Amino acid sequence: MSLPDSESGVFAADGPFAGLIDGYAPRPQQVEMAEAIAAALRDREVLVCEAGTGTGKTFAYLVPALQSGLKVLVSTGTRHLQDQLFHRDLPVVQRALRLPVNVQLLKGRANYLCLLRLAQHESDPAALGRESAARLPLVREWAVRTRSGDLAELSAVPEDSPVMAAITSTTDNCLGQACRFYEDCFVFEARRRAAHADITVVNHHLLLSDVSLRERGYGELLPDVDAVIFDEAHQLPELASRFFSRTLTAHQFTEFVRDSRASWLQEAADAPEMPALIDAIEKGARDLRLSFGRTDRRVAWDDINGAPAVRESLRALLDAGQAAHDGFTALSERGKQIENCARRLGELVERLDAFNERGGADQVQWLELRGHGFMLHETPLDISGQFQASIAGLAGSAIYTSATLSVNGDFAHFSSQLDLAESRCLRWESPFDFERQAMLYLPEGLPDPRQEGFTERVVQAALPVIELTRGRAFVLFTSHRALNLAARGIREAVGFPVLVQGEAPRTELLERFREAGHAVLLGTSSFWEGVDVKGQALSCVIIDKLPFAAPDDPVLRARMQRLEAQGRSPFKEYQMPQAVIELRQGIGRLIRDPADYGVLMICDPRLRTRSYGKVFLNSLPAMSRSTDLEAVRAFFRQHES
Repeated sequence: MSLPDSESGVFAADGPFAGLIDGYAPRPQQVEMAEAIAAALRDREVLVCEAGTGTGKTFAYLVPALQSGLKVLVSTGTRHLQDQLFHRDLPVVQRALRLPVNVQLLKGRANYLCLLRLAQHESDPAALGRESAARLPLVREWAVRTRSGDLAELSAVPEDSPVMAAITSTTDNCLGQACRFYEDCFVFEARRRAAHADITVVNHHLLLSDVSLRERGYGELLPDVDAVIFDEAHQLPELASRFFSRTLTAHQFTEFVRDSRASWLQEAADAPEMPALIDAIEKGARDLRLSFGRTDRRVAWDDINGAPAVRESLRALLDAGQAAHDGFTALSERGKQIENCARRLGELVERLDAFNERGGADQVQWLELRGHGFMLHETPLDISGQFQASIAGLAGSAIYTSATLSVNGDFAHFSSQLDLAESRCLRWESPFDFERQAMLYLPEGLPDPRQEGFTERVVQAALPVIELTRGRAFVLFTSHRALNLAARGIREAVGFPVLVQGEAPRTELLERFREAGHAVLLGTSSFWEGVDVKGQALSCVIIDKLPFAAPDDPVLRARMQRLEAQGRSPFKEYQMPQAVIELRQGIGRLIRDPADYGVLMICDPRLRTRSYGKVFLNSLPAMSRSTDLEAVRAFFRQHES
């Protein structure tokens, strides 16, 4: 298929979008991108395309997807973006094209009520605790009314209530067709609707979870389709690495203990030996967590595995798990829930046993500690081949799109991570006039970011700019430590509202920022992307330093060692490209509309003092650049006059 030409087609100035969108204006980049995607869908090809901020890439892929007549899966970065795509963008495109297209929204199973889990907890509410048990009648009242089972509809129960996790299923505890509620199951009903859809909207977490489960032989949620479109595709390498990891968590043991006690009561209560065996697993998991120490951290397994306390507690949990597994296996004919417990525990013991031995050369074993929990990971050093094999089993062709896929115009880093080196790559610059709308301010006199006192100096340099812009600023940091240190200094020095990540949910902070009109918002990685503040409520983005990943991260360290062993440059081929793409995401917060204007301030002197600084600067949109605060003042004076 091909799109009508831009003069008389869908994207024309007098086309169907013009009557549906206030202030609509055609953009050549959008038309070219839509035509390239249409050709790739028609020819069943793989296409990688970068479209600068303001291109309108969502409509540029939705129009050819709906017109193609193919079954298409559209995957985006988060559930919030997924809902926005389904409830806001798709209806506009459907009205514009006037095509009878069946569109469905599909979320992960943790978003749907599990009728079996609800019934189990209603029969033994005390196991949930008083507060959660008191909410069960509210859940039941909603359960008899809902058609979708989507927990987003359950407004009577707070989203962060513990009861939410208790009334959803996981791949571990789902009984599938053996469940007595299977015919009424909301998860499988959503799956059945998606199987008949022309366009199904998902998010990357669901898609990657699904394809990784398919590799292990479990059918899950996604339908087979003709094509998949990945929006926010720059997130895929990191997310795929996470989902193709084999992970064992303290939470999995906690869930198993809770579920196995309920299963024993319902199907094998006359086996008195089982409670003690289950208790031993609970104690073993708790002792293993204690053996790791109290500090939250990420550490290579080889760096901690030799400690006697770790070895002893690991062995004790393995022994407890094997004993309980033998007990459940002997009782497995009692019922499907007991049978499922035996299967789940067998998998937990198998994963735990893998950490008795050194991992293979193609993976890294590492430990992550958060609060009272732990996560043991086995992460592949290279997921590219595995990723492509999984996608090939799902769809015939794939489109990858984002505003940030290239480094200085080169797609090699992104392509190598996902085995896309032979794919066609295209890019379109932003239609925004960055030379007029934006300025890059590089303050002089700041020390190397690794020196003590760097964050305090960043605050000193940022305060005059914040006063100049009368708030209206994002200050973005590469670490929580720097964020917390800067928050105190900025709060003491400015008279504007200061909003700090962690003090309220992200959506609430953003809403307060927009409403205030002159606030200062301090954030780390979660505010570097996916945040859209149009207009002059945001007129300045200040970034403390180049976002290089922590060199002691166990996965990064292992991948860098692998590149070194191959005679390659870990910094040039991995660390630097990753940082460039993340920096471009942070910068993308500044200009979101043709009427926006603002200053980007980067406080890292390495942009000017190191040779690699040119790669970062050349990867940014073309804009005026200055080291003089007076130039910043003149920029705002010009725009505000």
